[in-house]
Amino acid sequence: MASGWAGDDAVHEQIESSVAEAVEHARSRLPAGESRSHCLECEALIPEARRRAIPGVQLCVACQSEADARDRQVGHYNRRGSKDSQLR
Repeated sequence: MASGWAGDDAVHEQIESSVAEAVEHARSRLPAGESRSHCLECEALIPEARRRAIPGVQLCVACQSEADARDRQVGHYNRRGSKDSQLR
């Protein structure tokens, strides 16, 4: 069912686009290459088990947790909110 100027599949396309962007963002954040023996930020020793489990790891657990928290604060663009506000 179309509403306003939107096509029949507009909501589905919007969801697919948002999911594809989230997947691409997650893939871009995956480490690559050789793991470091010491943390890039604090120089703490990265345990061998972590280096084997996550190829290309660059940060210790504490620094990685802080980096993940910073990334969560950024957030993503809310297309639906933007579209709804334009239609009002």
